[in-house]
Amino acid sequence: MTTPYIPSAAEAPPMSLLAEVTHRCPLSCPYCSNPLELVRKSQELSTESWKRVFKEAADLGILQVHFSGGEPMVRPDLPDLIAYAQSLNLYTNLITSGVFLTRDTLKTLDEAGLDHVQLSFQDVIPEEADRLSGFSNVQPRKLEAARLIREAGLPLTLNFVLHKGNIERMPAMFALARKLGAIRVEMANTQYYGWALRNRAALLPSLAQLDAAQDVVNAELARGGLAIDYVTPDYYADRPKPCMGGWGRRFLNISPSGKVLPCHAAETIPGLTFDNVEEKPLKEIWENGQAFRRFRGTEWMPEPCASCDRKEIDWGGCRCQALALTGDACNTDPVCSLSPRHNTILDAIREANEKTELPFIYRHFST
Repeated sequence: MTTPYIPSAAEAPPMSLLAEVTHRCPLSCPYCSNPLELVRKSQELSTESWKRVFKEAADLGILQVHFSGGEPMVRPDLPDLIAYAQSLNLYTNLITSGVFLTRDTLKTLDEAGLDHVQLSFQDVIPEEADRLSGFSNVQPRKLEAARLIREAGLPLTLNFVLHKGNIERMPAMFALARKLGAIRVEMANTQYYGWALRNRAALLPSLAQLDAAQDVVNAELARGGLAIDYVTPDYYADRPKPCMGGWGRRFLNISPSGKVLPCHAAETIPGLTFDNVEEKPLKEIWENGQAFRRFRGTEWMPEPCASCDRKEIDWGGCRCQALALTGDACNTDPVCSLSPRHNTILDAIREANEKTELPFIYRHFST
């Protein structure tokens, strides 16, 4: 019999829910973090199911709902979902490519109570944006979307995914963010899961590129006037980051079909049971779901993690990364220099440095 999960006084309910309302998307970015096996439209949760989930999330103590995908705007019920989340006093954030944003669609979302928009950009060079997204003339659509968002008075964050082909254009990315009136910019180095792992050798920057990028970020921080989130790649670190604030501690991800995940890549891990919101209440899944309990806390940790003085700081790093690089999610995250499998990171860096101008494997529904 499984012992019920009893949160300690130091543990809070999850703060954020990432609602992946669809995997459908007009873009086919080769660094997409969606799984290789994408959920079809026929498998997506209904409007009423998502509303029930948001009610359960609010009751659980969640404060924010991030509408993501795929491209969430392909769902015609998106304004209805946002309005319902707002009625529960949930902060609503739309993460979008912007290609479907028009004056009319944005007006509908604004009237529904949307709080914030995160607009993704592939690059500052139009031709490169087209190449990365697999979508013709994508940049003018994004620039118009940004203009409309600011015209509507909605807070705007720009998201850039960084890789070896665009990281040296970070100064121009920051300049674009300031020109478009963004309040925040996220410079996120590619995280190597899903399609990005397939394309890692074509995407992973060199150490010299990352050092130069950090100088750019430092200069922009000193300039001020723009909130900056800079997500570094794990591969050049000596110690891992606390993935999602620690497995099953602060974050919920719900897939388009209703599976509840501790992180967006968790389905890659064999042996985990992912409960579905169509079958169990969200609170029960969060507190006692097998997938959440498997790596929550520190009892699961092998050496050298188990005796490490950082084990309640990094919480063992990333389980999906351990699986992807070592074949076993229970292993020490190989990013850690103390890991007996740290050589897998060094091999990946070496491969990326040796191989340039590689063709991309683009995200698509048929793998």
